[in-house]
Amino acid sequence: MAIPPAVGFVRFAVVVMVAVTVPLFTEHFGSGALGIAIAAALAVSTVAGVTWLLAEGRPRLWLAALVVMGAAGGALAGLSSLSTAIAIGFMVAISAGARLPTEVSLAIAAETVAAFLIAGFASGAPAEALVGWSAGFFGLWAFGLTRRAYLFRAVEAEQALEQARRAHAAETQAAALAERARIAREIHDVLAHALAAVSVNLQAAEGLLDALPDKGPEVARVVECVERAGALTKEGMAEARRAILALRDDGGDGTLYPGPPAPHPGPLASDYQGAGQPGGGQLAVRLRALADEHRAAGDAAVEFTVTGTPRPLGADAALTAFRTAQEALTNARKHAPGQPVTLTLSYPADAMTLLVSNPLPAPEGATPLARAGAGYGLTGLRERAALAGGTLTSGPSGDQWEVCLRLPG
Repeated sequence: MAIPPAVGFVRFAVVVMVAVTVPLFTEHFGSGALGIAIAAALAVSTVAGVTWLLAEGRPRLWLAALVVMGAAGGALAGLSSLSTAIAIGFMVAISAGARLPTEVSLAIAAETVAAFLIAGFASGAPAEALVGWSAGFFGLWAFGLTRRAYLFRAVEAEQALEQARRAHAAETQAAALAERARIAREIHDVLAHALAAVSVNLQAAEGLLDALPDKGPEVARVVECVERAGALTKEGMAEARRAILALRDDGGDGTLYPGPPAPHPGPLASDYQGAGQPGGGQLAVRLRALADEHRAAGDAAVEFTVTGTPRPLGADAALTAFRTAQEALTNARKHAPGQPVTLTLSYPADAMTLLVSNPLPAPEGATPLARAGAGYGLTGLRERAALAGGTLTSGPSGDQWEVCLRLPG
């Protein structure tokens, strides 16, 4: 484990202090048997201490330096028992207890005490110093063991806290998924009941119109509109079912209700992941089909053109383009019925653009369908475009209303 910089500085200061002060406390330092022994022990202790400080992060070198420092420091303390030399042995004992397993740290502490006692007896150190400092070595070793146990408990507490955080995050995610499933069920119930009722009424209206004895062109037109509305209702319900299945994620089989798989009325992101040109030519084909559908269903001309060479486009980006075209064509029918619409898909050098334009509506007032819808279509499309890394702008340009989507590609 890494040690704080302040602790490392204090240890270095202790080594320097001992190296500087021991010669001051020793008469005839470096001369005579005792002076030479003290000088040799001090030199070995200093070199081992510096190596030990620099070996942080290299366990084997760190342990070897600590063992040498324990033996040399204990001998130095025994030879100069009344000087600051004792600090080296104290540092060895507490560090061993705090960083090493009990058996290993006890062996190093015992080695330090043994070297201290042998050197102390040989140099004639006072008995009270031998007993007191020996007790001090083992006392600091025991303190190191206590600190080691504290550190282990701190690590365990941190791990337990991290596990608690992960458990809380998992619970939060599970709650979010459960809420998504609940919302999906609510949406399904609302759509199922509402659209089923609409479908029933449309079928009843179709039957009543078929029963009319005199069917003029206006009645035929009404019957055609009713049939188209019924088909759109069924397709809208099927597409909503597919979207709800994507919203639900409750760990089950994903089935909202029994029965065969829903038909495929409109595109999903996976529809654009084909071979060859995913999101390129496939997008152009779907947009052309969409333009043909609106041209057949309404009384306005819808012109679709492609400029440039279609390039591969991500599935989500292609779906964003398709939804933009759907919304823009629907808005044109609501706000400017009967007006021609131009749908242009172009591929400049570094992007894909989709431009939908139609003449501005007449200033007389709102059309009957102008207030239909929730009013959040373009807002949702801007959010889609942003998620795909692009931009969407809408507004008047001269005498035209334009919706322009630009996506990177």
